[in-house]
Amino acid sequence: MKTLKFNNRKDFRFMLAIVTMLSITTTTVFATSIFEKEEQLPDTSRFVLLRGTVEDGDSGNPLAFATVAIEGTNIATVSNSSGNFSLKVPKEKADEKIRISFIGYEKKYLPVASFRHGRNTIELKMITVPLIEVSVFPSDPNLLIRAVLNRRDENYLSDPTKMTAFYRETIKKGWSYVSLSEAIVDVYKFSYDNPREDRVKLHIGRKSTDYDKLDTVAFKLQGGPYTATMLDIMKDPYLLFDHDMIDYYNFKISNITRIEDRTIYVLSFEQKPSVKIPLFYGKLYVDTGNLAVTRAVFNMNTEDKDEVARMFIRKKPTGARVYPTEASYIVNYRQNKDGKWYFGYSRGQASFKVNWRRKLFNTNYHTTLEMAVTDWNVTEDDPFRGSDRLKINAIMEDEVSGFSDPDFWGDYNVIEPEQPIENVIKKIQKKLNREDI
Repeated sequence: MKTLKFNNRKDFRFMLAIVTMLSITTTTVFATSIFEKEEQLPDTSRFVLLRGTVEDGDSGNPLAFATVAIEGTNIATVSNSSGNFSLKVPKEKADEKIRISFIGYEKKYLPVASFRHGRNTIELKMITVPLIEVSVFPSDPNLLIRAVLNRRDENYLSDPTKMTAFYRETIKKGWSYVSLSEAIVDVYKFSYDNPREDRVKLHIGRKSTDYDKLDTVAFKLQGGPYTATMLDIMKDPYLLFDHDMIDYYNFKISNITRIEDRTIYVLSFEQKPSVKIPLFYGKLYVDTGNLAVTRAVFNMNTEDKDEVARMFIRKKPTGARVYPTEASYIVNYRQNKDGKWYFGYSRGQASFKVNWRRKLFNTNYHTTLEMAVTDWNVTEDDPFRGSDRLKINAIMEDEVSGFSDPDFWGDYNVIEPEQPIENVIKKIQKKLNREDI
């Protein structure tokens, strides 16, 4: 078997965190955060603000990461893990319809005018796949995945694009949030047949960090938005597998479903027992018509703690053993009017355990990063210059600061904060208000 090459520059994509020892003697610092003010004072002179929750029509369960888009445009967002979303529709697009879609469910179109003030409940109906379709499976899953890779250049955007995206990362120590960073970024994405890596430019951003809860350890994520773009496994399939690495995995067709009007194979994969280096297991959702991957959900095998730690951890405190206990990922793709697919959303979650020498209790950290493409256009511009773009090893919370502008996000679409994050930010806001008195 060919030796796996995880020691080159592509090894970076696994390194989601830096753990380093700091001597923190300053008082707790919170960057200004304005979610609460945004809620009360949205400037809607240029857009119509739509808010809603996407649910299963039968059970009422929330549908996380559903796509919510303005029909006929590239403007879109996703629902959060609670199914909640907000979408800013430009006033000139107020006559368009909103398309809500989720894999395995019938898509729904709603006129902008049908949304009432406040949060709207949007129920999607689960799709029933005809039995005759369920019984038609490819005879060889390995040939299927090879065909998927062979058709990558045909199925995905063949022109460079400039994307606007919302990025968020959080860090929790135990059950408490200790850091939050958010930003609007511009992404220059080379065509899918071009191996050059995406470039990211920071537009606006903000952060809040509770240094008291971090104690003497500053736990930071390296790579920031670059890590989110690297999860575009069809732009650069080396993250999971390329043609040479297919032989390290077992594949099987585990199910069949639908997304909008297309039938989808659910292709499960896991590393072979004979392969010892940590790889991945999960599911690819493959369009049966054009063999495009429309969604990927996968986890890293973390059984070999020392090897996985080598992949993730760049620095660690003296006297501590740090290793990942879980790493999971989601990537969603969208289809344009020409039938080409493109990167729409990614999310990565990782948990780490810190074992301190001569200490009875461990410390657990939980990290999440996510990016949603909210608009894009084919571009003839040159890639971002080095002086303009973020460095590939940037630490996001070191790149941004807080803002108090009540219209901070302006016309930009964002992913709604999940309730625990929103609660934390409201506490921060109250603290800031007390300090201003």
